[in-house]
Amino acid sequence: MKLLLLALRRLAASLPALVLILVGLFLLLQLAPGDTVDALMAQMGGGDAAIAADLRRFYGLDLSVAARLGAYLWRLVTLDLGFSAIYGKPVASVILERLPATLLLMMGALFFAFSFGMALGVVAARRVNQWPDTLISTLGLIFYATPSFWFGLMAIVLFSVYLQWLPAGGFGDVAMGYTGWAAIWDTATYLVLPVLTLALIFLAIALRIMRASMLEVQGMDFVRTARAKGLSETRIVARHVLRNALLPMVTLIGLQAGTMLGGSVVVESVFTLPGLGRLAYESVVQRDLNTLLGIVFVSALLVIAVNFVVDLLYARLDPRIVG
Repeated sequence: MKLLLLALRRLAASLPALVLILVGLFLLLQLAPGDTVDALMAQMGGGDAAIAADLRRFYGLDLSVAARLGAYLWRLVTLDLGFSAIYGKPVASVILERLPATLLLMMGALFFAFSFGMALGVVAARRVNQWPDTLISTLGLIFYATPSFWFGLMAIVLFSVYLQWLPAGGFGDVAMGYTGWAAIWDTATYLVLPVLTLALIFLAIALRIMRASMLEVQGMDFVRTARAKGLSETRIVARHVLRNALLPMVTLIGLQAGTMLGGSVVVESVFTLPGLGRLAYESVVQRDLNTLLGIVFVSALLVIAVNFVVDLLYARLDPRIVG
């Protein structure tokens, strides 16, 4: 019951945050020069001012900022993300076409970064101030300090150009017409390099946090008591140290979910991956405000969902926060 109340409180607190994000972005976009009609007219090589005025009236761009904001928020209540003038279809359809690539990229990067980061952090903490600790910490520093786009470009040069092990970009070989497990394997090969590129910087953060958390927990009284009782070191680490050291890692997943979505813009551009990040970049360039607002809405929902799950996991690991 307490866990259910915690979940309801978290959901209730998320709604104002979502509204503030959307309203703030909408108002900021109004400060930028140009609009969707300007982008359309530029694509057509210019046009008559009367046509531009008709288009603005058709898309509701001739209304005041307050009227447009009110209309936009009302559409969201009815789950209508609007119409994309650039892509010529509803924004929801455009986003649903791109969402699978971003979800696979994000989930793969999260899993790789935090599973391997946790494992490397445990090894570094168990061998503190020894050569494994020095090697892992140095690699983490290199991963954190190197831009993701550089990793992506070097990965393409090495694994796609020279070794020819993995494809350089895209989201699957459409021409082959794969189905079933063959299609899954084909998509997985296209995601290997983007996932690794996006995950490396977060792996560096995760292993440093896990190492510091392990060292902190290992020095606590209950660990010394467990050693005094004669428990094996493996059992102490597995049953006592690791569970308590995981709490900062769980929190980190929620904090990094939004950052990872932002980082996908660069990674998807480098690997020509048809995801939300690349779609957001295209929407900014083409001044497709409805699509951009829809992307932010869906991205905010994803981040809220991840943090909601993180809160429940945190309560499971540490029941004291439930009250």
